Amino acid sequence: MSAICALIFAYAGTPAFFSIAAEMRDPRHYTRSLILCQTVISACYIAIGCVVYYFCGSYVASPALGSAGVLIKRVSYGIALPGLIVTTMLTCHLASKHVFVRVLRGSKHLAANTFTHWASWIGCTFGITVVVYLIASGIPIFGGLVSLIGALLATSLSFQPMGCMWLHDNWKRGKQDRSISWSVGVLWSVTIIVLGTFLTIAGTYASVVDIIASYKVSGGSAAWSCADNSGSS
Repeated sequence: MSAICALIFAYAGTPAFFSIAAEMRDPRHYTRSLILCQTVISACYIAIGCVVYYFCGSYVASPALGSAGVLIKRVSYGIALPGLIVTTMLTCHLASKHVFVRVLRGSKHLAANTFTHWASWIGCTFGITVVVYLIASGIPIFGGLVSLIGALLATSLSFQPMGCMWLHDNWKRGKQDRSISWSVGVLWSVTIIVLGTFLTIAGTYASVVDIIASYKVSGGSAAWSCADNSGSS
């Protein structure tokens, strides 16, 4: 279950799609961009996963770069570090923007260059960054943390809302024409909602148990510690 939640975490960027579509110059290009992006990402995931599993098997470290040699790890982390920084900035930006728009919606400060505008924006970004830091430092086991986020947050943001949105947009259409495609859509949406709820509950429980087991077996890294938890030792 923890492995499934880790996979869900890898595809948990769905909530960011709305912000991207809203800022595109031509939203009609959104679908083709999404398909291209997800195809490339999936190909990378499959290729890297197959190669790592072929050479490491079930003994792969978490993160997987911990299974590589010293030189490969240093080079790989050096190449990956800029991408990790950009990813962190994008994640904080999207979450902060969501809160920022919610707070200032309907007021003149949302798009005006005022003190309230900048104070709210800086406060949102700083607050999101602090929350992320507290979570990452409080649960220093990488694999367990990824699974926990995937189960607790990724499912509730990427599964249930999507099923509910389809039902909200298409339910009235079924009163006039209950076609086979509409029935299949309803069945699929309900399945997604039920499956997401199951993964949220069962996945969260499994992730917590996995984190506790990791501490019992190896002691783990202490919370708020600067110890190396990259799996490189």
